[in-house]
Amino acid sequence: MCAAEADVFVVFGITGDLAKEMTFRSLYRLERRGLLGCPIVGVAVDDWSPAALRRHMRDAIRAGGERVESKTFDALAGRLSYVQGDFDDSATYERVGAAIEKAKRPLFYLETPPSLFGRVVSGIAGAGLTEHARVVVEKPFGHDLASARALAADLHRSVREEQIFRVDHYLGKLGLEELLYLRFANTMLESVWNRDHVACIQITMAESFGVEDRGRFYDAVGALRDVVVNHLLQLLAAATMDAPKDGDSLDAARHRLFQAVATADPSRYVRGQYSGYRSTKGVAARSTTETYAALDLRIDNDRWRDVPVHIRAGKHLRMTQTELRFILRAPPPPSFLSRRNQPEANELVLRIDPHTGLRLILEAHRADASGPEPINLDMEFARQGGEGPTPYEVLFHAALTGDTEFFTHQDTVEEAWRIVQPLLDHAPQTHSYRKGSWGPAAARELAKPHGGWRPLWTE
Repeated sequence: MCAAEADVFVVFGITGDLAKEMTFRSLYRLERRGLLGCPIVGVAVDDWSPAALRRHMRDAIRAGGERVESKTFDALAGRLSYVQGDFDDSATYERVGAAIEKAKRPLFYLETPPSLFGRVVSGIAGAGLTEHARVVVEKPFGHDLASARALAADLHRSVREEQIFRVDHYLGKLGLEELLYLRFANTMLESVWNRDHVACIQITMAESFGVEDRGRFYDAVGALRDVVVNHLLQLLAAATMDAPKDGDSLDAARHRLFQAVATADPSRYVRGQYSGYRSTKGVAARSTTETYAALDLRIDNDRWRDVPVHIRAGKHLRMTQTELRFILRAPPPPSFLSRRNQPEANELVLRIDPHTGLRLILEAHRADASGPEPINLDMEFARQGGEGPTPYEVLFHAALTGDTEFFTHQDTVEEAWRIVQPLLDHAPQTHSYRKGSWGPAAARELAKPHGGWRPLWTE
């Protein structure tokens, strides 16, 4: 935890797509909530006037679904200034230094490709701006274990590890603190949150859309690097790690969990590519990049030993939804029930997207019914006090206030890459699958021993 709040927020790459889609809207919402208290300096190569940037910001906020209120927008626009310059030019960083004047605790946010992280951080360090700075960088943190280490070494030449805030927006969704509190503050949940009661865990990130205009980026990345090694492993950690020890950070608890995860087995990994992917602009004509990934993991600790974790993620699937599902062990057959009335296993489902919610699937038998059937006990978080802030609101506010709990340290990043590295080194063939399906048929075999992939919440 840093000691004081940042006194200026500098955004490198403020004219890019991420700023348009996420940054401006999140800053606007923070302004509306009274949580933004410092100047904002945008930096980019585009030759825009401050007025043009503000018009762009207004359009982006409106496109993000916000109703633009004049008072809030004017307050946000009043904080915003712009520095134009090439990131390879040292004069750009001198102008940034002049723009932030006497700021003592700057927050530098790099909305740039990872290939520019080292150059930008070196530039601000060369301008003497990093002594008490925080540097926020976006994923991906490398494309494998070796490159993740090389990227960290590049950054560490200019800033210390404790100054680096690595963004994974999934840590700003259903926050770790909320999920951990749900687990450990409720006896009925924590008492069954272990291998004695859980038969398997299923994690699904399904998207009904494709790569669209991101072909050039996505074809060099694929599903495993794009969402599994970061988003879904973070979700796995939040759902399975032990409570942090006294004086420990959440990331230390995540790191311990990742250390207990065995390296993935390529024979238990299925890659898929939706039909028509290769005709996408920017995609190689003979691309074997996966748009679908399904894999098994094992957690070798006392809480989860021998409990399989099935993970799947893909594009152009039947629906858009992300969920975490615990399938409990079926109870011993009650002797007083007939063979055809044996109860099914209970399930606990945590939905992350598109709206957060909790579902318990129980068995019940009405006296006037012919037999038992499952019932769903559902709770939508939006109906119990509101949906809450967007992920980037959470992350920006945490970075501005120096709250490190929502960010990942280098040792945790390296453990995540260590887990999936065999899947990169020995990637199996890519299976074609039909748009609107649930991916390649081969993926069904992974979850077959435990009854197959369960239907999603809204399926």
